[in-house]
Amino acid sequence: MNEPINTPVSTPPTAGGTDNNRIMAIASLVIGIINLCAWFLPICGAPLAIVGLVLGYFGMRSPEQKTLAIVGMVLSGIGLLLACVNGIAGVLLGPQIQDIFNTINQSLGY
Repeated sequence: MNEPINTPVSTPPTAGGTDNNRIMAIASLVIGIINLCAWFLPICGAPLAIVGLVLGYFGMRSPEQKTLAIVGMVLSGIGLLLACVNGIAGVLLGPQIQDIFNTINQSLGY
């Protein structure tokens, strides 16, 4: 008379986190590497760095991928710092560089 009642049993979460966290950690690393090539264009480098930092933050939820996420965040942080320095230098030195190019063009007869 005691019939077992079929109740749904949820599976326990995996210890390594979800695949999304793994993908975010790897994406952060890839974007960080790309950002080291794109920092000299502040319009490209700064947004890429911010995306890399955010993905790295969310990728740190996976214990196995935590190192990749940290490396991606560090590379993205370096890229963001370089992009900001480049942007500030461009604003401050832009008129002076334009004067140098004008002088060169005048000496060449253009």
